[in-house]
Amino acid sequence: MASVESAWDRYPDYRIDLVPVRGTARVWHGDLLLASSTRAYRLIESDHVERLYVPEGDVRLELFEANDHHTVCPFKGEADYWSLERSEPRVGDVFWTYRNPFQQVARIKGFLGVYHENVRVEIETHWGAESSRSVVAFPAWGDQDDLLRMIDVRPSGPGRFVALGYHETSRNVVEGGQLLAQALVAASKTVPEQRLASAFVTFPRSARFDRPIELSVEPLRLGRSFSTLSVRGEQDGTLVSPVQVLMGADTRDVIRDSVAMPEVSGPDASDPYDMRVIGRAVRIVDGAYSPDPDRLGPPELYAWLRFRDDPAELSLRQELMAQATTHWTIAAAMRPHPGVGEADAHVTLSTGPMSVAIAFHDDAPLDQWFLYANRATWSGRGLCQGEGRVFSCEGRLLASYSVHAMIRRFDESVAAANGRTAI
Repeated sequence: MASVESAWDRYPDYRIDLVPVRGTARVWHGDLLLASSTRAYRLIESDHVERLYVPEGDVRLELFEANDHHTVCPFKGEADYWSLERSEPRVGDVFWTYRNPFQQVARIKGFLGVYHENVRVEIETHWGAESSRSVVAFPAWGDQDDLLRMIDVRPSGPGRFVALGYHETSRNVVEGGQLLAQALVAASKTVPEQRLASAFVTFPRSARFDRPIELSVEPLRLGRSFSTLSVRGEQDGTLVSPVQVLMGADTRDVIRDSVAMPEVSGPDASDPYDMRVIGRAVRIVDGAYSPDPDRLGPPELYAWLRFRDDPAELSLRQELMAQATTHWTIAAAMRPHPGVGEADAHVTLSTGPMSVAIAFHDDAPLDQWFLYANRATWSGRGLCQGEGRVFSCEGRLLASYSVHAMIRRFDESVAAANGRTAI
């Protein structure tokens, strides 16, 4: 170890975070289970892909042999590697360990890092009924805690807030639902004595995931019954999400009525879907959210969601509901059309929401199942329109929303250069 020089003194802003996995981590090679652990860590490192570390005692080391591969990391130390020998074919590097890690990462001593490029890694979260079981492929986007941390903007001055980027690097795209949820958080923190009633947002420009979003809140009118706020989301001085938010004081019913929840299959009879968030279970009715461009159906999509943890604050529950409203409309619009599917999004098709209008009606715990019911009502001219509703598992209407979105072909010459600019 004396020959391995640490770089921590030269790079004081470098970050390595060890985050406990809230679930069971499993490592597979085909059908062969290599490791299973409820004590694993997610190692999140500056400018690197996220890695999983599992305790050495939770790995079936009898299947492995140490090989002659060694690497040096200036922030962790010297690593030794194991090969999977008792399989056909043999797999060269599967695990590694730092026998004497630097003091800054001393907690990885006795843990093995997983070379997830060579094996299959999954995180299973289980809570409540069996149908709440969620299996997410690793590396995931993150945990429910990361999702809450991302939308829970921080005050940065009078009437100003900042939303920091996240470490995920596989797709540098900010979802419209994220920008909407962050604006709603800023409005809720500005007028905390009132509840969110409705909001309307447009997305004039795309935003990058690796840069902070700065939000400024301008109260247009503050009243005892209702307040109207303008929230501007900017990145590097460019407007990305202007939002109008209506807040209101709660009051008793004068009348009450709502549309009925559609009669669709429940979560137990619906297909699990991995949306890469640990601690959020997703079930798609009839498996309709499909990458297969030739799997056709009506322009409808029904998705059951359930979170591991129910936020205590009403506003956070509303904002988590709003965050997912932009997931479904484009997929619903594509369903009747052969040769066009979710797998084309951001590849051959430039897709994304252009505006969202949402109204909040009722409240329910998010650690129970709730349903997004979506219908695309129009598509054409490179756009689509859809309406959606969110229901509790008992059938109460929690929110209504509409989404106007873009579906356009990439210009092939531009797509070859950067894969982003649409015509």
